[in-house]
Amino acid sequence: MQKIEYEGKVWVLNYNNPQPLIDHTIHMLEKHGVKREDMILTETPTAKVGAIIVEIWPYELVIGRVRTTRNDSFISGTEFKIELKLDEDGNYTDNL
Repeated sequence: MQKIEYEGKVWVLNYNNPQPLIDHTIHMLEKHGVKREDMILTETPTAKVGAIIVEIWPYELVIGRVRTTRNDSFISGTEFKIELKLDEDGNYTDNL
């Protein structure tokens, strides 16, 4: 399993996602080496160059690293993706 290499905080972008998805996101990030206390759930990150940004999608997490910032916005490049799986009842599962 690939570990997320980071320093400081990990910015998890949350745009009104359902709570089960948020809970599973936190769980999966912990499995990939991110401490819960280092995660910041937000809609508007104030990330600096080099920071890790996590975009939440219903079926995957996109892990990116900030390459540059401009006018309070950031540009990041994808490092890798974490697939999110559902069981037959539609509940998130961590079977990788």
